[in-house]
Amino acid sequence: PPANVGRAPGPPDGGWGWVVVVGAFISIGFAYAFPKGIAIFFKEIQDFFGTSYGEIAWVSSITLATTYGAGPISSILVNRYGSRPVVIFGGLLCGIGMISAAFCTSILQLYICVGFITGFGLALNLQPSVIIIGKYFLKRRPIANGLAMAGSPVMLCTLAPLNQFLFDNFGWRGSFLILGAILLNCCVAGALFRPIRAVPASVKPQVTEEGKDALKKEVTEEAMEMSSPTNVPMENKTEEEGGKDCCEKINQYLDFSLFKHRGFLIYLIGNVLMFLGFFAPIVFLAPYAKHIGIDEYSAAFLLSILAIVDMIARPTTGIIANSKWVRPRIQYFFSFSIAFNGTCHLLCPLASGYTGLVVYSIFFGLAFGMVCAMLFETLMDLVGAARFTSAVGLVTIAECCTILLGPPIGGTLIDTFGDYKYMFIKCGAVMVLAGTFLFIMNYYNYRMLAKEEKERKAKEEDLKSVRTENEGRNNWNRETAQDGPELEPLREEQEGLKKEVNGT
Repeated sequence: PPANVGRAPGPPDGGWGWVVVVGAFISIGFAYAFPKGIAIFFKEIQDFFGTSYGEIAWVSSITLATTYGAGPISSILVNRYGSRPVVIFGGLLCGIGMISAAFCTSILQLYICVGFITGFGLALNLQPSVIIIGKYFLKRRPIANGLAMAGSPVMLCTLAPLNQFLFDNFGWRGSFLILGAILLNCCVAGALFRPIRAVPASVKPQVTEEGKDALKKEVTEEAMEMSSPTNVPMENKTEEEGGKDCCEKINQYLDFSLFKHRGFLIYLIGNVLMFLGFFAPIVFLAPYAKHIGIDEYSAAFLLSILAIVDMIARPTTGIIANSKWVRPRIQYFFSFSIAFNGTCHLLCPLASGYTGLVVYSIFFGLAFGMVCAMLFETLMDLVGAARFTSAVGLVTIAECCTILLGPPIGGTLIDTFGDYKYMFIKCGAVMVLAGTFLFIMNYYNYRMLAKEEKERKAKEEDLKSVRTENEGRNNWNRETAQDGPELEPLREEQEGLKKEVNGT
């Protein structure tokens, strides 16, 4: 055996892991907050290019869809190269995309630069940040996820007024140049993602007599194979390995057997439905405030209020989700958060004036933070840490379709009816439906898991009883066989007595 064998260490649950949380705080913050923060420029870009609400909404929509849709690519790159280089490369793409967007002359060019290039860079920031937290934390994972997810509201709280300030002083083109430079800080965050090194475990070479005999046997068999005319050369073996199917190679990085996992399928269907109404309200909140006559800075401040409440809600939700009362049934808590989010949108049309929108922003921030804090924790609770990387990639590529369609559908409703309330009602109804679906199906899943566990224990008890019965029968037969020669004189004496009695 080799002298040193690499042994994968367990999650340290602290130490450098808290520095990793800081890096994830920055990366996740930009990945989630940036597509919403640029909504500040939408009204002016719409007037500059002469586009409709539906057309301008595609900028954030394509950015969000690319961020989620590139999840499998990001997961494959993380499995191949690790989180640190992937995040650094993603930060470079974000900066290049936004700097290029400053020189765009059409809305189509904005789709490419902001939507695809910057969105792909944000995807390379999001997945690695979530994945590496799962490697550094186990017992404190919900708290670490809650703290890292708090980066989104902090960034949104900062970007909303900052973007308005940049626009007033430099215009939207100059603002995009500055934002491109700010996004390069993702490279600094990626540099903090130090991989967990394997601990070398020394193994003493202990050679026993059986080991020697086995070694001799292997050497003899190898010699016979080498001398055999039917020996297959190593080149053919290499060709067979090189001729693997493309699907098999992809399956090394993405575990498609997850589609047979009942809990994963429930989570996937519920989240795909939820994202149809998840991002549109936050994208159109500031334009809606401007539409009803509120000034620019007050409209931007609504996003700051939402972000401040979100900032408090995420770590608080992480602490609550980590408690012994909630964590065993965390899926119910997640379902309630989604339904609560949808209820806020359904009640939004009742808000009249700026005060009503402030109240809506507070409750929206609370519900939004609850959902985001548990979004990945509930997935890891279902599939486990070992399959989490593949699960994130598969979930994000499935969600990108509804993420792509959500804001444009909302913009189309606004263009068609000339009123924002239909967009909020659509988003609220979809999210209440998704929360109800997840609650019912998770109840069914928990019942089935309990039933399967009960059946498994019953089978184990049956096998144990059969094994005990067989062992008892074997022991009885063994004892009978051992006692046979000792009882032979008694049998002969008994037969002699019988003969004497018959003679008498």
